[in-house]
Amino acid sequence: MSDLVLQPAVDLLAMISARKLSPLELAEEHILQIKRLNPQLNALIDFDEQRVRAQAIALDKAAPTGLLHGLPMTIKACIAVAGHRCETGSLFNKGHIPNEDAVIVERSRQAGAIIVGTTNCPEFLMAYETDNLLYGRTSNPWDLTRSAGGSSGGESAAIAAGLSACGFGSDGGGSVREPAHFTGICALKPTPGRIPAAGHLPPCVGPFSLLGAIGPMARTIADVSLLFNVLSGHADADPTGAPVPLQRYTTEDLQKIPIGFFEDDSIAPVTPETRQAIQDAVRSLRSQGFRVEPFRPRALEAARKLWWKYFVRCGAMLLNPIVAGKESRLSPTFQDFLAIARQDPPLTGYELLFAWAECDVIRAALLEEMREFPILLMPVCSVPAFRHGERQWNIDGRQVAYLDAMRYTQWFNLLGAPAAVVPVGRSPEGLPIGIQIAGRPYQDEAVLGIAAAIERDFGYQPPPLARRVS
Repeated sequence: MSDLVLQPAVDLLAMISARKLSPLELAEEHILQIKRLNPQLNALIDFDEQRVRAQAIALDKAAPTGLLHGLPMTIKACIAVAGHRCETGSLFNKGHIPNEDAVIVERSRQAGAIIVGTTNCPEFLMAYETDNLLYGRTSNPWDLTRSAGGSSGGESAAIAAGLSACGFGSDGGGSVREPAHFTGICALKPTPGRIPAAGHLPPCVGPFSLLGAIGPMARTIADVSLLFNVLSGHADADPTGAPVPLQRYTTEDLQKIPIGFFEDDSIAPVTPETRQAIQDAVRSLRSQGFRVEPFRPRALEAARKLWWKYFVRCGAMLLNPIVAGKESRLSPTFQDFLAIARQDPPLTGYELLFAWAECDVIRAALLEEMREFPILLMPVCSVPAFRHGERQWNIDGRQVAYLDAMRYTQWFNLLGAPAAVVPVGRSPEGLPIGIQIAGRPYQDEAVLGIAAAIERDFGYQPPPLARRVS
């Protein structure tokens, strides 16, 4: 059972259902893996093995009542888990422990999941690297000198290394997708509201109700789809949600959807291995009977610029009252964010009003362009997992700055569209390279179906340090 913790969640659930494995036995295996690897990874920041055992023992004694019965899950430490620290990586929230679960956590418990603990994230979630003054940095299980990404970096490292079977992060600009790409797992940023965001800190309100989403993360697309199918659904506590029923797609249905792809956006170059991963995915889909053609929407850069205005400039405005005059208590990663944000003047009321109107115009333009190709295939990021603290890279003789390298995810937060990541390639150093599959709003199931088709020829491989010798 040494590699049991690296198996797909759907297989673990099947073993529990067939009584080949008990929830307590599975929990004990995860406890061992956490105690072995978390000191190196620093992925979980609130873990109590006795609390995990108590949940597992209760499930052992009870008849299965949900589709996640006995499955160990982790939750990013910005999503409320009753009795667990939810501090968004900031000294300003130190010691914050919610009394109630977020909607998605409550649904997970009702479905029989075991909440293992909460995972590390950068301060106020404003970085693509997980590091903070409360708990320090999270390392990538493929190379401890490199980042696991952000802002759901603790979650991605935990899942990739078998500290949990699956879990939830959140994504306002790539924060489940970039960490999944860095650590070689799968993730979905859903259409906002399809998975309720109620219970997220800070709240997904105002512009962040469109940009932000809570998303499932796991080692396989089958596991991501399981979490989406079991736990999605409208909740009154999330006013962005709509009562959209689950959609079912056959292989034949999916093959009728034209797929567009591009290797870069003509602004930020990507590594040769990233290009190769896109080409390999296209080749795989075509061999399975899909129509895949070169296509790049023209409105992408306009969407990115508006995302910047909302996420970076509005984000700084919302947080300034909390941190003003207390900069000494801020982590370097958040200070970097503020320095970038403060290069622009504060937004005026007119700019905000114009941006509000412009958002609908740009979204309409993107949606119109995606009529021809409702599914898009593209990179997640210009580079694979970077070394801790790196902020610039040379690609094909060009210098690529930190936020430019991350632009490939940001478009779909502005669009409010679903986007999934599946591992496909490897860098020369052996680091994972994921690709991104995006669709029009509310086409989450189609995105997952096509991601699953790509995964058949590629998919998750365990990091070497995650394997245990019996």
